[in-house]
Amino acid sequence: MSIKLFSSSSQLTRILTVGLLAAGCHLYAGEPASTNAAAAGNAIENSVVKIFSTVRYPDPYKPWSKQSPEDVTGSGVVIEGKRILSNAHVVNYASQVQIQANQAGDKISATVEYIAPGIDLAVLKLDDEKFFDTHPPLARAKSLPGIKDVVLAYGFPVGGNNLSITKGIVSRVEFAPYNFPIFGLRIQVDAAINPGNSGGPAVVGDKMIGLTFSRLNGAENIGYIIPSEEIDLFLQDIAEGHYDGKPMMYDELQTLENPALRAFLKLDPNLHGMVVHKPLKDESAYPLKEWDVITKIGDQPVDDQGMIGLGDNLRVRFQYQIQHLTTQGTVPLAVVRGGKELKINLPVSKNYPRLIPDLNGGYPSYFIYGPLAFSAATDQYLGGYLRSKYATSIMTGLSVAGNPLVTRMADQPAFPGEELVVISSPFFPNKLAQGYSNPRTQVVKTVNGIPVKNLKHLVEILRDAKTEFITIECYHRFGETMVFPRAQMLAATDEILTDNGVRSQGSADMLAVWNSKPSK
Repeated sequence: MSIKLFSSSSQLTRILTVGLLAAGCHLYAGEPASTNAAAAGNAIENSVVKIFSTVRYPDPYKPWSKQSPEDVTGSGVVIEGKRILSNAHVVNYASQVQIQANQAGDKISATVEYIAPGIDLAVLKLDDEKFFDTHPPLARAKSLPGIKDVVLAYGFPVGGNNLSITKGIVSRVEFAPYNFPIFGLRIQVDAAINPGNSGGPAVVGDKMIGLTFSRLNGAENIGYIIPSEEIDLFLQDIAEGHYDGKPMMYDELQTLENPALRAFLKLDPNLHGMVVHKPLKDESAYPLKEWDVITKIGDQPVDDQGMIGLGDNLRVRFQYQIQHLTTQGTVPLAVVRGGKELKINLPVSKNYPRLIPDLNGGYPSYFIYGPLAFSAATDQYLGGYLRSKYATSIMTGLSVAGNPLVTRMADQPAFPGEELVVISSPFFPNKLAQGYSNPRTQVVKTVNGIPVKNLKHLVEILRDAKTEFITIECYHRFGETMVFPRAQMLAATDEILTDNGVRSQGSADMLAVWNSKPSK
């Protein structure tokens, strides 16, 4: 017996082909695989665009103005409905947006139609929709990719002008935090992701599995993708003409891993779940109570780390199911309380009540009175100090002083409408401020002895004051009570505004309150 070695694959192919034809088999070669792959790649590239934004972010420390214009570039992808999908952070606070197709020389003006900073998604409409005649939407995958699936990230990162394509694999899938307090599914890939990639599609095969939106700073080749499932939820939300947000539960929970904790709760060894540490509300009608053990969400068992199974090889936080099981503002849970299992419907909300809220794409309200500038505390105001290289010393100083910006940083409002009113800036130069320390970052406690509820309330107190002097006390252990002559404060305000180039004494909402005072 002898074995013949073929000198080339083409020779082997010819022999096999002759044999198959002799056996009566008919072959259809079709398009070469490389041709099909190239066509699919060209179709994807044709759907990817570069986005140019000119943005003006708010200046929380000078709330009467905006920061200087800044140019931002990112990526986007054509989706159904003659729209462009991108990241919110690419177009947030944009005064001008343009898009440019791959290999095109012209730019087309666009408008931000919907934006969701929490989940970092935005939809753009083009001024000239003829663009979509030659740039069709990119199809999205209907299911999550598998771990180790090969993924291509398309976009326009820094370092060049042409479309960039980087290759990697899917590393993990998690239900993880986006922008507080929003959670969502998140795909991690090891493809190179750089500034400018944001908003570009990530593709497995010929389908988009999601949108590139972030990378892990300080680590190599760790990038994140917003999966198609989150995109679909966002698009379903805006289908009615406005964005409402994702339903979430905000109760504080803890794991059930500690043996002493299980013994304390007298739990059966076979019972698993998450312990309610602090319910969102203390009201008797609220269905969750302290020490409840959440054992199921819908029909899915919750384990002692708060995880549920998705498929054979994926575990995610049980809160993932809230976005799928919520009906009329509630989600079904099974809990064990006092040894008995109960079925409850937990209210979930699309808005988390925060004492220090996010501006969420808006600009801060403010009011100027004499040399003082007041504003409501926001996440952006506090975040600027947290990102400072002096953050540790600043936060320590505020904490020692008992400043609510730190001591109540994570609080919910104690009553409807509660805000922290901060003195956002140093004094405007004026003799009325003589002898007083710089009040910037201080939170106003009282005006003329009246506890301040929010910025609107402060303006009302100042508007209606009839006293000779205005006294302002702040939350500050080592501070001072400031006393100003009321008539001189009113007289000085216009001059201060003019000298400092401030166009308006307050934001439109605060001026409406100030000017509602009855004429004398």
